[in-house]
Amino acid sequence: METKTKKYLYIAIIIVLFIIGYAVLSYVNSYSKSIEPSSFRSFSASGEGKVMAILDVAQFTFSVITEGGKGIADLQKENTDKANKIISFIKSSGVEDKDIKTQNYNLEPRYQYYTCPTPKVSANGGVEPCPPPEIVGYTINQSVLVKIRNFEKIGDIMSGVVQNGANSFSQLSFTIDDPSLVQDKAREEAIAKARTRAELIAKAGGFKVGELLSLEEGGGYPIADYRYGIGGGMEKSLAAPASPQIQPGSQEIIVNVTLRYEIR
Repeated sequence: METKTKKYLYIAIIIVLFIIGYAVLSYVNSYSKSIEPSSFRSFSASGEGKVMAILDVAQFTFSVITEGGKGIADLQKENTDKANKIISFIKSSGVEDKDIKTQNYNLEPRYQYYTCPTPKVSANGGVEPCPPPEIVGYTINQSVLVKIRNFEKIGDIMSGVVQNGANSFSQLSFTIDDPSLVQDKAREEAIAKARTRAELIAKAGGFKVGELLSLEEGGGYPIADYRYGIGGGMEKSLAAPASPQIQPGSQEIIVNVTLRYEIR
């Protein structure tokens, strides 16, 4: 009886050791594959996806620059009143609050610098230092970003912004409100093309396509822009420009992907 018990015990130990060894071997194999995909015999295939997207948002930045003396409170009120007047006009033109954003607000001192070409000698024989720079006033620069979704109003809004007191105007640019949707479509097309190309390569090479080891993506979408020809420091003669005709057009979105597969 004791001999049979020992025999069964040895068999059980062997089975357990076999199971442990198989589990360890499987783990090591899976782990090596996860950290060293390049150790496979592999190949890659690329694909490009293109989608024509309609640019649906126009945006520009205007600034209100106000110079004054040392009375900061009065200067701030003057600048704020001017900016609020422009913003009220923009809102009355149908632009929502979410599409109007203050980007920058700077308060900077203006200095009077003195030059002393000939050093002055004091009564005790020393040289008098040149007077330090003196603050004579301040300049406030407030910049606001505006997004316009109704393209029929772009020209009137830009002209109205200038007429209502903006003295600096950046370029007008067009973009896509939610580019992820368009990029997803281009990505799907690129991946489908890459998969098809991988099958063709495998067929020509006499092997089968294995597991997907990696996916690399490149590309993006450029922003079309329209330069509105009015810069900082505008004269009064430019205060009422004619409303331009704006045609945003469309933009091609391109996404490139490279798929790397295991060779089987």
